[in-house]
Amino acid sequence: MPKITKIYTRTGDDGTTALGTTRRVPKDDLRVETYGTIDELNSMLGLALAYGLDEKLASPLKTIQNELFHLGADLAFPRDDERQVEVPRIEQRHIDALEQLIDELNEVVGPLKNFILPGGGQGAAALQVARAICRRAERAAVSLNREAQINPFNLSYLNRLSDLLFVMGRFENNAKGIVEPLWNSRL
Repeated sequence: MPKITKIYTRTGDDGTTALGTTRRVPKDDLRVETYGTIDELNSMLGLALAYGLDEKLASPLKTIQNELFHLGADLAFPRDDERQVEVPRIEQRHIDALEQLIDELNEVVGPLKNFILPGGGQGAAALQVARAICRRAERAAVSLNREAQINPFNLSYLNRLSDLLFVMGRFENNAKGIVEPLWNSRL
């Protein structure tokens, strides 16, 4: 567990930041952009939870928030750098758990009969924003993977997580008795 004794260090005032190793890179480096977007996603999940989501969603989302820290930590240590510390990583079991939850929630909400618009209740809307951020994180991770090979489970995890967040938004509206806002293609 890292010990953080000081919030500011002034070392980033020149526009660089340290990866998990001591190597410094520009703050707009694709690796930093990727784990920064994952941090944004995690913050959005915190906001969704603050809206008081159904417990069937709240409990697994707290686990997912921790897993997103695993993913960010994994990305902060480039594979070409010698690992100085062992960091938690996303594994197949994490993806399997997401898929199982997708299947459980989808049984409740049923198949889509039309495209839905993001919205409904506050919690559902926040989950849909989180889904969009997750897709952006996935796109950044795909770009990063072309540049420097990353853990392949990270890509699968982000892809599956965005699917789960979509279904969670639907589930949250359903649990709160809110009709899903449907896309009207004739407007």
